[in-house]
Amino acid sequence: MTPCIRLAALLIASSLPGLASADFISDSKGNLELRNFYFNRDFRQHNARDKAEEWAQGLLLRLESGYTEGQVGIGIDALGMLGLKLDSGDGTAGSGLLPADPSSGSQDEYSKLDLTAKFRAAKSTLRVGSLAFRSPIVSSNDSRLLPASLRGALLNVQEIDKLSLQGGKIDRIKANNSTDYIQMSASRIGGRSDSFVFGGGDYQLTPSLSAALHYGNLQDIYQQHYGTLVYLKPLGEGQSFKTDLRIAKSREDGNFRDIDNTAFGAMFTYTLGGHAFGAGYQRMSGDDPFPYIASSDPYLVNFVQINDFANIDERSWQARYDYNFAAMDIPGLTFMSRYISGDHVQVGASNAGKEWERDMDLGYVVQSGPLQNLGIKWRNATVRSNFGNDLNENRLILNYSLALW
Repeated sequence: MTPCIRLAALLIASSLPGLASADFISDSKGNLELRNFYFNRDFRQHNARDKAEEWAQGLLLRLESGYTEGQVGIGIDALGMLGLKLDSGDGTAGSGLLPADPSSGSQDEYSKLDLTAKFRAAKSTLRVGSLAFRSPIVSSNDSRLLPASLRGALLNVQEIDKLSLQGGKIDRIKANNSTDYIQMSASRIGGRSDSFVFGGGDYQLTPSLSAALHYGNLQDIYQQHYGTLVYLKPLGEGQSFKTDLRIAKSREDGNFRDIDNTAFGAMFTYTLGGHAFGAGYQRMSGDDPFPYIASSDPYLVNFVQINDFANIDERSWQARYDYNFAAMDIPGLTFMSRYISGDHVQVGASNAGKEWERDMDLGYVVQSGPLQNLGIKWRNATVRSNFGNDLNENRLILNYSLALW
């Protein structure tokens, strides 16, 4: 730890009574992440804008303290973020990398600070403030220059062997390209809410089989029950078969509007050495699309780079292939390709809606030398639809992470 950073940590600790302890300081971590992001989305249908194209640089400084000594340990985490515009203009704003400005362009820069207080007792933790986590019922998004965040409280309990419990409450969400927390709404459904209460548990039934049940309530908009079952079967050296089953039932909460959706998803993956072959199926039933908090990530097998394939009555299939080049003695190099086709979408009075998406990821992380941990990823997507947008998209992301101490 450099003297200046160590002094900053000591000042934080000394400013909070009772927090200055060896564990609080010695277990602290600091990390600087540099994220360079180029985004290009071409709109291919008639009567649409030509493209959204922007290039930006992000800086993320993460500071995580340890916990104080005692039955209840206390700590604090901070995430400072800065986004800088490198190129945008001539009507190409709107990529989600940068906030909009009054002239329909993008702001030159923006910054935000996320602070989280944390408490630990035995094997349980409570985090209060800014939250970034993933669960079947709600997950924060990190698909642009800077990550989105949720505001509230998150409790994780792991006191019982093989059982992990999670619950909490969220009252605001901050989008990737926003500096402000705002009220929550439901994707495709709308509304405004100040409260999302959630809870659930994951249980490891056997070394190969796990089950989970979660519940969430976006007050005055929807309630949702989500069940999952994951089975990983080893098939010998370098081989396995994974089954991932998911089902969610959503209905209205309050008098905002009636909501009726059942979402079923299944993903099957066979792994052989560096190869992974996947096949998925997803089905929406009911009178509404799958509801989830806008600007967050839904837990759906066919939620991919651009689409979620969660429209009313939609049925969708996925074929996927992954390869890890470590099997060819090239560690750090990975490849992914998938194709998703959806149909039977309710459009007007018929179920004639169809869409498909093709994605490709090619990434490499430098393993050693002065550029160790430098990551380069190219993400390509093509979308075609008879009821929505036709898109061609490319994202080029350079990411470098440096441990400060």
